[in-house]
Amino acid sequence: MIILKGKETALTIREELRVEIDSLKSEHGRAPGLAVILVGQDPASEVYVRNKKIACEKSGIISYAHHIDGGVAQQELEDLIKKLNADDKVDGILLQLPLPKGLDSQRCLELIDPGKDVDGFHPMNVGKLMLGLPGFRSCTPAGIMTLLERYNLPTSGKKAVVVGRSNIVGKPLAMMLMQYGDFANATVTVCHSRTANLAEEVKSADFVFAAIGIPKFITKDMVKQGAVVVDVGINRTDDGLVGDCDYAALEDVASAMTPVPGGVGPMTIAQLLINTVQAFREHNA
Repeated sequence: MIILKGKETALTIREELRVEIDSLKSEHGRAPGLAVILVGQDPASEVYVRNKKIACEKSGIISYAHHIDGGVAQQELEDLIKKLNADDKVDGILLQLPLPKGLDSQRCLELIDPGKDVDGFHPMNVGKLMLGLPGFRSCTPAGIMTLLERYNLPTSGKKAVVVGRSNIVGKPLAMMLMQYGDFANATVTVCHSRTANLAEEVKSADFVFAAIGIPKFITKDMVKQGAVVVDVGINRTDDGLVGDCDYAALEDVASAMTPVPGGVGPMTIAQLLINTVQAFREHNA
C-alpha cells in the first residue's frame, strides 16, 4: 500500500513557495501577507492557528495574528474584517472557525473581500467553484486534489464516493472531483450518515473520501480491494488522534491511503499558503 504522505508533500510545497516568494519580494518590495483572526480560547483552533503561523513564517509569508476575546461584539469583529479588507499589506484573510456562540459566522464570512478569501468560503468563490470558474478553492478539498496529483492518482473515469456533505469538505470536494482539470472527470456520489445501503455505495468506489467525523467509521468490509482511501477525519479519542477510517484494518485492502495525523491536515495548510500567494499575485497584477 502507498502511504499518501501529506506532511512530506506539504513540506515540499512550502519549499517551492519560498523560492517563489523570494522572487515576488524582489519584484514588488514586500512579501504576501495573511491575516488570521482567532476569537476565543478553543484549544483545537489555537493549535491550527499556531501551525498556520509556523508554516507562513517558514515559507516567507508575513502572518498578522488577531487573537480576540471570546466576548467580542459582532460589530467589533465586523469592523476588524472591514479594516483588513482595506489594508494593502493583507492579501488573505482567514477567520478561524468555529466562532463562539452568539457570533454570526456566516455574516462575517460574507464580509470578507472575495479577493482576500483565501479559505474559499465566501459565497462568490463557492459559486465560482460550482460554475467551474477561477477563484479561491476551499483549502482542505483543494489540498486533497493537490495530494492526488503529486502522487499521480487521477480520478478521471473513476467512481468516487465522498462520505460527508459539509460545506467545508464534502460539497466542495465533490465539485472539484468532477471538474479539477485532468485529475477530475470522476463519477461522484455524495453519501452521509443517513444514506441507504451506505456500505454498498462505499464498496463500489475506486476512490473513497471519508469526511463524516466519526472515528473509524469506514471499516475493512466497506472498501473494495485496490481502492484509494483519503481520510479527512481528525477525531480525538482516548487512544489519541484517529481518522474516520480504520487505518490498520484497511492496510491490506487499500492501494493507497492517507494517514492520520500527517495526511490531509498538512495539505490543508499548504493549500492556504498557495491561495495566499495567488491572492498576492492577483493584487499586484
